Amino acid sequence: MSSSGPAPLLLDTHYWIWMQLGEASHFTERMLTAIRQAAASGSLLVSAISVWEIGMLEAKGRIRLKPSCEEWVKEALAAPGLALAPITPEIALESSRLPGPFHGDPADRIIAATARRMGAQLMTRDQKLIQYGRKGHLAIF
Repeated sequence: MSSSGPAPLLLDTHYWIWMQLGEASHFTERMLTAIRQAAASGSLLVSAISVWEIGMLEAKGRIRLKPSCEEWVKEALAAPGLALAPITPEIALESSRLPGPFHGDPADRIIAATARRMGAQLMTRDQKLIQYGRKGHLAIF
């Protein structure tokens, strides 16, 4: 991503699910505005690991998706202005070498590394990621 224009906005998995399901109660007006602006500029992102997380949540019965998990993901990835951030070799390596102490959840490590590598702000409610951001290692929306 180039440095011109607004910083990309990376949605953590839970915010991507809530956005796709239209669950506006989870978002502040400021968040909704930021999502609309990022989508309009083509800088709204979701990590490829979020697709895996959704599959795992659905497989474990923690979420139910209709018509099927595969169709839900396909439709969610087609949302206007949303781009899938791939797990590149650089992101994979960065996730194993994050600065400072970081917990072991591999999906969170990939999401944090994706935000760092892409110069994105991360929209999350995950307190461990928020605390990591407060230490200056991650830009949190």
